[in-house]
Parts: sequence; structure tokens; C-alpha cells
Amino acid sequence: MKLKRDFYERDTLEVAKELLGKYIIRVSEEGTTVGKIVEVEAYIGPLDAAAHTYRGKRSSRTEVAFGPGGHGYVYLIYGMYHCFNIVTNVQGKPEMVLIRAVEPVEGIELMKKRRNTEVLKNLCSGPGKLCQAMDITKKLHGIDLCGDNLYLLDNEKVREEDIIFTPRINIDYAGEAKEYPWRFLIKDNKFISTLKHVKKPNQTKK
Repeated sequence: MKLKRDFYERDTLEVAKELLGKYIIRVSEEGTTVGKIVEVEAYIGPLDAAAHTYRGKRSSRTEVAFGPGGHGYVYLIYGMYHCFNIVTNVQGKPEMVLIRAVEPVEGIELMKKRRNTEVLKNLCSGPGKLCQAMDITKKLHGIDLCGDNLYLLDNEKVREEDIIFTPRINIDYAGEAKEYPWRFLIKDNKFISTLKHVKKPNQTKK
């Protein structure tokens, strides 16, 4: 079942956790690709120094984040890699969730062609990689995820004990916000982007 608007228009941290295990469907002229979400990061708008909408900053790019939840927010990093975010919460609360990694499910040969690699683990194990593999570009910025070209399907909810919480990655500029434990990933999934911040068994507190 396709996720509806009311799924996205809730508390962003709850949405972020519940996005784990959901399926992203991307329909393009080349074909359809499907990936299971295994890693995300939440960005809580005006109060979050790591967010594009920190202190309520508005621009032509961020305007979509101030609208209703359930829309795509796509931007470039380093001038070459796209990142796909999902706008969450209700209109006027500019919050979102970055999709950091997905597990390839369908359209894998097309993903390999786009990524120019035969290594399955390397297809979608990072925000830029998954966007390239699934043809998610700036032309999809603002897209309604309740439509038919890019949308999410429901799936069995990942159990709380199978979710790992860590600080977010590559946001050293964000002061104390870089320590917020707003990165969520499925435990032991081999398609996550990096093991950074993930504690190994011998690092677990006794």
C-alpha cells in the first residue's frame, strides 16, 4: 500500500524511525527501481543547526520544506551528488528526513548500469549512490510522494530493538547539533552507508 500524506505529517523523529523498512519506488522512462530503506537521518528545522531551514531560513530551495509533509526535497552536494530528503511534519514546520541508504530490491541491473558497478553492496550504500542508482535528481525537487513517479510503499514495521540510533554524519559545522542521535539504521544490515558511530559488541557498555 502506498504511504499517504498522514504518514508523513507527524513528528519527524517518529517518521524517520518508521521509514526504515519501507520501499522507495522510482518509475522512470528507463524502468522501475525499488529499494528498501535501511538508513536515515532526521533534520528538525529551525532548532537544528545542521538543517537547511535552521532559524527558519527560507529560500527558493527550502520553500518546499515549509509546505505539507510527503514531498521530495532534492539537492546537490559538492556540486555533483544528489541527496533525497522527505519533507515531514505539517505545513509551517520545515523538517525533513534524509534517506542515507537503501537495500536494492528490484531493477538491480538498471541500478548497476547507472552506477557502473557490479558490486551489489555499492549500489545504494550512501545518499549520492542511491540517487544515482534510482535516477533521483533535482528535477524531482518538490515532487509529491503521493504521486506515481516517486513514492513509498508500506512494509512490516522494523522492531525498536532492531533500530540503531547514532549521531548524524559529516555535519561537524553544526556545533552541539552534530551530537544529536538522529541517525537511524537497521541493525546488522549490510547495505548501510558506513559503520561510523555504530558500536561494535566489545564497545557496548556493561
